[in-house]
Amino acid sequence: MQAWGTVVVTLATLMVATVDAKIYERCELATKLEKAGLNGYKGYSIGDWLCMAHYESGFDTSFVDHNPDGSSEYGIFQLNSAWWCDNGVTPTQNLCHMDCRDLLNRHILDDLLCAKRVVSSHNSMTAWDSWSRHCSGHDLSQWLKGCHVYLKTDPKINS
Repeated sequence: MQAWGTVVVTLATLMVATVDAKIYERCELATKLEKAGLNGYKGYSIGDWLCMAHYESGFDTSFVDHNPDGSSEYGIFQLNSAWWCDNGVTPTQNLCHMDCRDLLNRHILDDLLCAKRVVSSHNSMTAWDSWSRHCSGHDLSQWLKGCHVYLKTDPKINS
C-alpha cells in the first residue's frame, strides 16, 4: 500500500512539473546556452550542446527516461538520477545537490549548472552516449544556422 502512495505522489509531482515545462526552439536554446557561458566551455561549442540536447530530449525540459537499472534521466540534458540528482526513489550520488524534479521546468539555469559539472568530470561530453554517437567528430555548424550564435571551440576558453 505504501508503494502505491509513493507512485501517486511521484506521478502528481511529475504532472505539476510538466505544467511549467517547455520545448525550446533551437535558436532560443542556443542563445540561452551562449548567455550561460557554454560556448567554448571545456572546449565544446554551442553546436555540441544543441546536438546533444536534441538527441537526448528533443529540447523538452519535461522529458524523463527510465533505465533498466532503475535510474531515470531528467530534463533537457537527461541528467541521471544515479549520479547527478535525487529522485527520491533510486540510490544516488547527487553530485549536483538537487532534486531531479527541478530539472523538469522551463527554468534551465540549474540544468545548465549541473551539465557544466558533468562536462567538467573525467567523462566530459562522452557522459552522453548520444553526443558520442551523433555529434562527436561531426560538422556542428548546422545546429547554429540562422541563430546569430557562432561556434567557439578553443579549448583554452573557460577551461
